[in-house]
Amino acid sequence: MKAVAIQAFGSPEGLAVIDIPEPRPGAGQVVVATEAIGVGGVDAVILSGALAAYGFEEGHILGSETAGTVIAAGDGVDPSWVGRRVWAFTGQSGGYVEQAVAAASTLVPLPENVSAVDAVTLGSSGMVAQFGLERAGFVPGESVLVRGAAGGIGIMAVQLAARGGAGAVAVTTSSAERGDRLRKLGATHVLDRSGAGGEGAPAAYDVIIDIAAGAALPSFFGKLNPNGRMLVVGVVAGFPPADFGMEVFAAFQKSLSFGVFSADSVPEADRRDATAELFAAAGRGELEAVVHEVLPLEQAGTAHRKMAAGEVFGRLVLTPAGS
Repeated sequence: MKAVAIQAFGSPEGLAVIDIPEPRPGAGQVVVATEAIGVGGVDAVILSGALAAYGFEEGHILGSETAGTVIAAGDGVDPSWVGRRVWAFTGQSGGYVEQAVAAASTLVPLPENVSAVDAVTLGSSGMVAQFGLERAGFVPGESVLVRGAAGGIGIMAVQLAARGGAGAVAVTTSSAERGDRLRKLGATHVLDRSGAGGEGAPAAYDVIIDIAAGAALPSFFGKLNPNGRMLVVGVVAGFPPADFGMEVFAAFQKSLSFGVFSADSVPEADRRDATAELFAAAGRGELEAVVHEVLPLEQAGTAHRKMAAGEVFGRLVLTPAGS
C-alpha cells in the first residue's frame, strides 16, 4: 500500500511516496481503511527536524489522525468495530497511509452527517482547543485572544470561546480577508500578527491561547490583564527565546500565569468524550469544519509547501486514491 515518509528532514521536498506492506492489527488495535487524513502543525514541526532529539528518524511516516472504516480488529478488540466509520488517533506517526493502525481505545464513531474530511478537521484541533481553554481557566464573560488563529486549532478556539460566552474574542492574523472570515466564526476583534490594531479591541485579555509561540511570544505577556493566563498549545513559529520568562517576572505584581498544553496529558476516555461531543455539535450545525483544501495522499509535499508558505486557512486534508 502507499504511504508518505520522511526521506530527509528540513523541507517538504524531503517527503516521498513509498510502498509498504498492508498492516495487521496487534492486540488492542484496529486497521482503518483511511478516507481522510489530517495534516497538522505538529507534522510540519516534525518534518522540519526540530524534534529530531525526541527520536524522530528518517523513514518516519507522518500523521496523527485519520477517519475511515475499520477493516480488521486485533485480539481483545470488540469485533463489532469492523465495518464502522470512525475517527482514529494514531499518535505522532502512521497517519499518511492508505490503511492506518490505531489503538481501539482511541476510536470515536462518526455520526452519519459528519464526513471523514470534517472529522479530521474537527478532531484533534477541536480537542486541543477545548481542553486548552479549560486548562487556561476560561469562564464565560472573559476576554480571549487567539494568537495564530487561521489554523485548525486557532479556528476551533475562536468558535469554542465564542460558543462558551466569551466577552470578547480577538485574533491575530496576517490579512484583512482572513480577519473577515474569522469574524464570521465568532471573532469580535482582528489584530495583526504583532497584536496591534483592532479598533475598539481590549487593551489586554484574561486568556491568551497561543498556537504560534516563536520569538514574539514574550511580547504578548504585556497583553494580559492582572491574573491573566497564557497557554501555549503549539509551536508552529518555533520555540520562544530561552529567557522569555523574564517578561513574566517583570510584571510580577500582575500575577500572570504561563503554561503549555499537550492533549497527551488528558486521559484517553476524556479525549474520546470530548471528540464525540465536537462531532455531535458539528452535526447539529453548532460548529463549522473549515477545510482549506483536500489533496491526494501523493501530494502531501504540496500540502506542506502550502503550510510553509502561510497559504492555509483551516485544515488541509489528504485522501488516499479510491477513498
